[in-house]
Amino acid sequence: MTDKPLASRIALVTGASRGIGYATARALANAGAHVIAVAKTQGGLEELDDSIRADGGHAATLVPLDLKDLEAIARLGASIYERHGKLDVLVGNAGVAGPSSPLGHIEVKSWSDVINLNLTVNFQLIRCMEPLLRASDAGRAVFLTSRAGGRAPAYRGPYAASKAALETLVQVWAQEVVNTTPIRVNLFDPGPTRTKLRGTIMPGEDPETLPTPDEVVEKLLPLCLPSWAETGKLFDRVSGALKDPTAD
Repeated sequence: MTDKPLASRIALVTGASRGIGYATARALANAGAHVIAVAKTQGGLEELDDSIRADGGHAATLVPLDLKDLEAIARLGASIYERHGKLDVLVGNAGVAGPSSPLGHIEVKSWSDVINLNLTVNFQLIRCMEPLLRASDAGRAVFLTSRAGGRAPAYRGPYAASKAALETLVQVWAQEVVNTTPIRVNLFDPGPTRTKLRGTIMPGEDPETLPTPDEVVEKLLPLCLPSWAETGKLFDRVSGALKDPTAD
């Protein structure tokens, strides 16, 4: 592997202003990619850009965007095409924990907010970014998931349902593009990580006992490289296992 395996590559990361998204954007930039960083928080994006520059990387393209504005995602895709003509890496990281409550106590709006950001936004990213990934000689897409999707924990209904549906959506897409394009599509489960989202779900947990986002992203980065050949798989960071979710 060269020192800069993503040199001349274009990478889009959602939820890039903090946590795993922030660490992923930095890691991709350190690997040579030009990063298009998308998040709702302008200040966090500016801090990311400063960090990338301090690491010796090129300035990132900062996109302050409410991802629930689906038409804005479409416009972003058009803008990337006009400027770069392709996309090499897509990391769908943005997500929200949602309420921790019995299903019968959850308001419809709270349910919709979680499903929209954790699932529908990624559906729109697939629709709008697939043509750009097809223009790459080694398009790579990675979506962040959680074991909650398979374990169905009590009081975590919207979050668990959104992640279970996301996993199915990503597997469908992987099957659709595997034989006709060089795109490789996978899921990444970071496990418990020292993030704000984790603190929301587990407020009594000592964050110092958890790995940092930078440590977690060391395992995510290989899935973004041109050398990564697997598709339709789920990489479990905690166990190190590469799973086929469709296998019996």
